[in-house]
Amino acid sequence: MILTAHQPVYLPWLGLFHKISLADKFVIFDTVQYLKKDWNNRNQIKTAQGPAWLTVPVLTHGKFDQALTEVVINNTVDWRKKHLKSIELNYRKAHFFDRYIDFFRQIYNQEWQRLVDLNEALLRYFLKELKIEVEIHYGHDLGLEGYKSDLVLDMCRKMNAEVYIFGALGRNYAEVEKFEESGIKVMFQDYHHPSYPQLWGEFVSHLSVIDLLFNVGSEKALEIIKQRNIGKPTTKE
Repeated sequence: MILTAHQPVYLPWLGLFHKISLADKFVIFDTVQYLKKDWNNRNQIKTAQGPAWLTVPVLTHGKFDQALTEVVINNTVDWRKKHLKSIELNYRKAHFFDRYIDFFRQIYNQEWQRLVDLNEALLRYFLKELKIEVEIHYGHDLGLEGYKSDLVLDMCRKMNAEVYIFGALGRNYAEVEKFEESGIKVMFQDYHHPSYPQLWGEFVSHLSVIDLLFNVGSEKALEIIKQRNIGKPTTKE
């Protein structure tokens, strides 16, 4: 069984869906600490002026060590109206705008309380549209112990994984020998970002997956995500 995991992030980029598409099971790593200025509550879309951030405001005062499951959205700020308006304004000329915009209107018409719930709803929708079938589990259900590499190893043992796929940054902390001693093969994602038709001039990479969907649609999206990335991630040498 091939396993991978990732923190719940807002409007994820293409690389996350490539990694998930290679796995049999995916763990939403929701027990790790929330980090400011990370991807948990923000991502970028493309505008006529270039990339622009969409950020979900969250309550952080006095909550410096809160886990992602504990992060509460600051709904005193009208962020939902702003995000929907930005998406409508910048993608209304996209070929597949009418196909997806109703979903986002529904999402932003709801008053979300927890960041993880919003991120999960978005993730499940994108997986469905990309036709990626994977069994989803939650970190908070696994009683995980340890830190960094040991935490991932504990998850792999409890999930009975035979292979674990790290993101590229996993090379910086993964203790491969411990995994091998447990009979678990370690692989590292080596993602080469594809290009595709976009609005607003010269191509910009590393945007939210919504840019891909609005511009090319579901039928071609996964094929594009896997361009130059077909097969398994590279192993550590």
